[in-house]
Amino acid sequence: MTFVVGENCINCKHTDCVEVCPVDCFYEGPNLLVIHPDECIDCALCEPECPVNAIFSEDELPDDQQEFLELNRELSEKWPNITEMKEPLPDAPEWDGVANKREKLIREWE
Repeated sequence: MTFVVGENCINCKHTDCVEVCPVDCFYEGPNLLVIHPDECIDCALCEPECPVNAIFSEDELPDDQQEFLELNRELSEKWPNITEMKEPLPDAPEWDGVANKREKLIREWE
């Protein structure tokens, strides 16, 4: 089993979760973090650290976010590993809880 970063992380990108991960399984994109499912050890330390409730256990991933399981796998193969806490995106508070942010996902670094 793995943990999955969901839609609410888009345009927020808090990294509190990264600080507590014992296996460094987080990867950073331009406006989203993802978890590599093969590296995650299901320790559950990251989930309560997320200030926007964007991390789910695979078996608790909401039905409308099931695509994020594969998205985490795909993007963790492309993006660089992140192991230290950084500042969230500047307008993160404005994006917390905004629905339908999938179209805002930026897949490539500029």
